[in-house]
Amino acid sequence: MFSRKVAPGIELRMFELKDAETVFTVVDRNRAYLRQWLPWVDFTSSPEQIRNFIVRVRDQFETSRGPQAGIWIDGEFGGSVGCHPIDWPNKNCSIGYWIEERHQGKGIMTRCCADMIDYLLRDLGLHRVTIQCGTGNQRSCAIPQRLGFTREGITRQGEWVNDRWIDLIVWGMLEQDWRARAKVARRST
Repeated sequence: MFSRKVAPGIELRMFELKDAETVFTVVDRNRAYLRQWLPWVDFTSSPEQIRNFIVRVRDQFETSRGPQAGIWIDGEFGGSVGCHPIDWPNKNCSIGYWIEERHQGKGIMTRCCADMIDYLLRDLGLHRVTIQCGTGNQRSCAIPQRLGFTREGITRQGEWVNDRWIDLIVWGMLEQDWRARAKVARRST
């Protein structure tokens, strides 16, 4: 199973069916905050729907289409980061993420995304990873900026989110750019 220690007290771990109640509780507690940018929030109204999600993403992982992981902070569930199904012929995927409001602004999501991207580009050997963020979602857009992604453009009205269309900024990272970034980071430490 997929599990990675990101930093002291921060772990990425594949979702398990036993996590459904916990995940639903966190989503429900953060519903007003999350629904601003995530279309699935309004369609998640029970732990059973979370269980169905967990079954789907476990199948995704078991069929080599990439992980979806919970973010565990000091042993408590605090969010998620994962890849949408890998396009193996083109060796690419996109990732998505969210974190509980109380954990924002601490660098946790940036570290978790970096770890997931490292896994996808180095361990799995993908060529490209993309991130799409709502144009007004400054916190979400700051993550690919900090990680050195290239802003590739805007998909106009790219996603229907809770009764409105939002434009999406598309950010891209190529494997060679990620390797170069890692080399520079190693030299500076």
